[in-house]
Amino acid sequence: MSGIDVVVLASGSGSDFQSIVDACEADEIDANVALLITNNPDAYCITRAREHGIQHGVLDHRGLSRREHEKKLEKELDKIDPDLIVLAGFMRIFTDDFVEKYYGKMINIHPALLPLFGGPGMYGEHVHHAVLDSGMKVSGCSVHFVTNEVDMGPIIAQRCVPVKHDDSVDTLAGRVLEEEHKLLPKVVGYFADGRVNLEDGKAWVE
Repeated sequence: MSGIDVVVLASGSGSDFQSIVDACEADEIDANVALLITNNPDAYCITRAREHGIQHGVLDHRGLSRREHEKKLEKELDKIDPDLIVLAGFMRIFTDDFVEKYYGKMINIHPALLPLFGGPGMYGEHVHHAVLDSGMKVSGCSVHFVTNEVDMGPIIAQRCVPVKHDDSVDTLAGRVLEEEHKLLPKVVGYFADGRVNLEDGKAWVE
C-alpha cells in the first residue's frame, strides 16, 4: 500500500478511528492504518478493526506499572515503525520517556478548543460539562502533538461548533464529535502530504 503508515490507539467505541479508516478506504488521504492498539479488551474499536481487516492488538494495562505497559506498547509500535501515531480516545497518560521517544510523530484529538478545557481529568463528558458550566458560546475540537503536559502540546488544527442555550452534555458532545470525524482524517492527510511543521514548540500547516 502507498502512503504513510498510521497506528491508532483507542480505548472505546473507536468512531474517530473509523473516520480515519473511512478516509483511507475512500482514497481521500494518502495513508494506511497499519495497526489498531487498545488497552480495553471490551472496546468496540476491536470490532471495527476486524470488519475492515485491520491488524489489531489488545494490551491491557491492568496489573502493570505505567512503564511496563508502555514497554509492551513500544514493542508493538516498533514492529510497525509507523510514520504517525494517532491517539483517538486512548485513555492513558504517558510517561516522559514514552513521549520523548515518539515526539513529533504522535498526535491526539481533544473535544474542546485547547488550551481551554484540557489537562488531567478533562476527558469525555467532563469536558462538555465544563464548557456548559463556563457559559462559553463556542466549543469544538483540537488536534495537537503529544507532549509531557496533558493536552498542552502544539496545536495543529481546530474546528469550532456553537454552544446553544438549550444544549445538554449529550447534544454538545454529538456536535463536537461530528467535527472530530472531519478534522482528524484531514490532519492525518496533512501529515501524508508533508504539510505539518513543528518548530520551537509551535505547529503549523503549510
